[in-house]
Amino acid sequence: MTEAAVEAQPGEEGPVTVSIARKVRPGREADYEKWVSDIVAAAATYPGHLGASVLRPSPQTDGKYVIIYRFDTYAHCRAWEASALRQERLAQLEGIVEGEDDVKSVTGLEFWFDLPQVPAAARPAPHKMALTLTVVVYLMLSIVQWVLSPVTAGLPDPVALFVVVAVQVVLLTYVVMPRVTQLLKGWLYG
Repeated sequence: MTEAAVEAQPGEEGPVTVSIARKVRPGREADYEKWVSDIVAAAATYPGHLGASVLRPSPQTDGKYVIIYRFDTYAHCRAWEASALRQERLAQLEGIVEGEDDVKSVTGLEFWFDLPQVPAAARPAPHKMALTLTVVVYLMLSIVQWVLSPVTAGLPDPVALFVVVAVQVVLLTYVVMPRVTQLLKGWLYG
């Protein structure tokens, strides 16, 4: 069984999040669980791997298992997807899953609106992402700039700006946006 590869379009740089939903044949759940553990461990050995999540069958996943994995760049994601190791693991799915894989990928800003419990097919409307990011980035920039002002006061403006932006991006990626997205889930995905 094969999966469609993630295709990069112009402007789609940065982190890549891929989700694959599969229907497991009844009675083969234990085999699939072992396979998932193996494939997640194998992917973690590749450069740029940012992690993986597995959603078990539920009403939110239409009764399918969903694997969500992330890479820091399209090139690293593509290297994993084209690897012989991954192809060997995919061949092991024969007889364990049924139907076609449902593959979705997001890049760039959509990465900040990624929730493990929301199927990858669901994406916030662009105007909702833009509004949310405008408010959050403005507030974060104001706060981070104020908090770091004693540290950046003597630095040249370009260096001070770089420090503020670097701290803001890290906070947005790992602390703020996961919480904001969870908090606004009903509105963003409604």
